[in-house]
Amino acid sequence: MTMNLDTRSAWGTTLLRIAVGLVFIAHGAQKLFVMTPAGLSGFFGQLGLPVPLASAWLVIAVELVGGVAMVAGLGTRIAAALFAATMAVAIATVHGPQGFFLPNGYEYVLVLFAASISLIVQGGGAFAIDNILWERKGGFAELSAARA
Repeated sequence: MTMNLDTRSAWGTTLLRIAVGLVFIAHGAQKLFVMTPAGLSGFFGQLGLPVPLASAWLVIAVELVGGVAMVAGLGTRIAAALFAATMAVAIATVHGPQGFFLPNGYEYVLVLFAASISLIVQGGGAFAIDNILWERKGGFAELSAARA
């Protein structure tokens, strides 16, 4: 079976979408159940982030709910934008000052940031709920006509 470039790209994007979603689900669950919202809030307070408890719950929600949505391909670009914003803050406040390399550097967070930007650009790939919703609504053509 020969696949054209569009088909291969859609499957590659799907694999990226599912992997990124699973990573964020795992990290959100870790923050909720291991670090706890109170512990994460304390850490955020030490970093000087504003409203640390609200920020902790926001990050947990973005990672858990956004991760589940990402795996399903529902609101892929929105979830990816939230992930990218979260990773940008993580680089600026936590990992950036630690240098590039792991265990504390920003290399892993940079990869998640880049993957999130890629998903903003590409969308959900194959087998995404977004595709069903866009097809039903007429996709970008209908959106463009509504703005005119």
